[in-house]
Amino acid sequence: MSFVFIKDFVNVLSAGSISFLLLSSIFAFLLYFNLSGGTLKSKAGGAFIGFGVLLLVVGVVVRPLLYLGVAYFLVMFGLAHLGGRIWDAKVGLRVGIGAAAAFGASMLDPNFFLIAAKPDNVPIVAMIFMLGFFTWLALRKAYLNDVQTAVGGIPWEKTESDEKLFTWPDLVYTEMLCMIILTVIMVVWSVGLRAPLEEAANPTSSPNPAKAPWYFLGLQEMLVYFDPWLAGVVLPTLIIVGLMAIPYIDTNPKGNGYYSFRDRKWEIGVFLYGFLVLWSFLIITGTFLRGPNWNFFGPYEYWDPNKLVPLVNVDLSELIWVKALGMPLPKLWIIREMFGIAFCLAYLAMPPLLAAKPFRRFYLKMGAARYYVGAYLFLIMMSLPIKMVLRWLFNLKYIVHIQEIFFNV
Repeated sequence: MSFVFIKDFVNVLSAGSISFLLLSSIFAFLLYFNLSGGTLKSKAGGAFIGFGVLLLVVGVVVRPLLYLGVAYFLVMFGLAHLGGRIWDAKVGLRVGIGAAAAFGASMLDPNFFLIAAKPDNVPIVAMIFMLGFFTWLALRKAYLNDVQTAVGGIPWEKTESDEKLFTWPDLVYTEMLCMIILTVIMVVWSVGLRAPLEEAANPTSSPNPAKAPWYFLGLQEMLVYFDPWLAGVVLPTLIIVGLMAIPYIDTNPKGNGYYSFRDRKWEIGVFLYGFLVLWSFLIITGTFLRGPNWNFFGPYEYWDPNKLVPLVNVDLSELIWVKALGMPLPKLWIIREMFGIAFCLAYLAMPPLLAAKPFRRFYLKMGAARYYVGAYLFLIMMSLPIKMVLRWLFNLKYIVHIQEIFFNV
């Protein structure tokens, strides 16, 4: 019975809105309790506790939020108790062993095994573990360097700047070992797992669900929340442009050439949130949690092709004109969509307002040009989670829906 309850608990937490809120909370806990030295007795700690209490109170009526509140407090107290010790090698090893044990126990469930052991998904499972390990390793080095520099020391990387490594035997010997190990892994992999080859394309029989390659699943998941011109063209283009612009926007000399979190809190925090919580979350969701008809399924839930989830998606104009004001939709689009247009303009007007006080130091340090470029790239990135939450909470499809000229946001 306990195992059944745990599976039900995890299935509920895997729902799109719940898992996203939980991952965002875990990310905030790591930055505050484990990297910045925060405590539960501080003002921020009190705010974290208050939000958890709110989840539990609302969860009395909405069961998923009750489960989220319980998981929220368990993770928060656990990470707050560990603090900086989470970056200790022994603690990291225990966490890794615990994660591997939980995964191994989950493989006993036939529904979980069917998805996780699928040849297409095996490398993605391996990449999830590697992503977690290397993120922990990088943050561990950053934390240790911050502790070292706080007491007047120098970063670990600067202690080896004068060391010399020879091509032979240091580099070539290491490369040869890597080549042999990877060759063995690939041979065992190819023998143990059948290649995921399917029959020739048949236009009369489409797979359900029809999924893109794993590296495009993030874009496919974004199509649930945005129009194709945004999810497939504008946002990917801005992601690439934003990555290219990072060295020109962030010219902070601190933290260059060595791992550090204290010197680049905002830069590292924004990047990790965008990469781990948003992009990686979308890929994992599209791979393991999206089943037939693109419905959400928990990791221990059977992928029933007959599952029907009634979703009545509405536009912001319908919510305001029809449901709130009790009036029919105006025929003239500029009047019908004026609330959505005002919302978008107010959202885009935030950088100048933030530069006046809350982010004044960023404006003065970066200058007007770099500040506004970085601020608008940040707003575009945050439009994704905002739209996702609005979709999950209110079934909101479009904020602006101008069907006359095929323009939807």
